[in-house]
Amino acid sequence: MTGKDLHQLLLEKWGKSYDIRLRRTRGKIFVQVMWKYLEQASFPMTEADYFEHLDAVANYLNGWGSTAQVREYIVTTRERPRLGKAVSVPLDLGERASEWLLDEF
Repeated sequence: MTGKDLHQLLLEKWGKSYDIRLRRTRGKIFVQVMWKYLEQASFPMTEADYFEHLDAVANYLNGWGSTAQVREYIVTTRERPRLGKAVSVPLDLGERASEWLLDEF
C-alpha cells in the first residue's frame, strides 16, 4: 500500500481526503481517521505534506503487515469521522507488537 492507495481508500469511502494518525494507547496501536481533511481551508498541511504524511503511515502499515486489516475495517465500517470524533482502527500486530510499542512515531 502506498500513500496514494490510502488516499484513494478514504475518497472511495467518505469522499474526502481525511488526515490519518497513528496512536498508541494502553499498549495498543490504532490508525485514526481524523475529522480534518485536505479540502478544508483550515487544514494544517499543504497537499505535498499531506501525501508525504500518508506515505509515512502506509510505510508503517506495510511494515506491520496491517494493510489488509485497515482496508477491511474502513471498507466495512459504518462510522464516519466527525468533529471531535475520529474513526479508530485497532491493529492486531500479533507476537511482534512489543517490538513496535517501543518506537515513537
